[in-house]
Amino acid sequence: MSELPWGPQVMEHNQDQSHADQNDAGSQSHHPGESGTLALSLDDFSSLEDRILRAVNLVKRERLARAAAEERASQAEARLGEQSPVIEQLQKEIAALHAERDHVRQRVEKLLTQLDTLEM
Repeated sequence: MSELPWGPQVMEHNQDQSHADQNDAGSQSHHPGESGTLALSLDDFSSLEDRILRAVNLVKRERLARAAAEERASQAEARLGEQSPVIEQLQKEIAALHAERDHVRQRVEKLLTQLDTLEM
């Protein structure tokens, strides 16, 4: 038994098969414990136990990874919140510098225009 058949379908199948075997065999001897129950060998049970333990460990690792990711996201959001006022201040400074540059450009153009009129 490489795969362990768990579930109501398997139990029903085993019970149906047991009844069919009884009807077909008639006088054949029947092994105790096989009618309607799922018998597991020690190897099958050990294999199932190993699979369950691996699944539990996987779930634990995934929960730890999720908690760590949520913590990193929370820290990133906090840093972003701290940086927002700085970003706004820098954007205001950039806008002021652009306005100052435009003002200086206009003054230089005005001076160049006056120089051009003097040369003529």
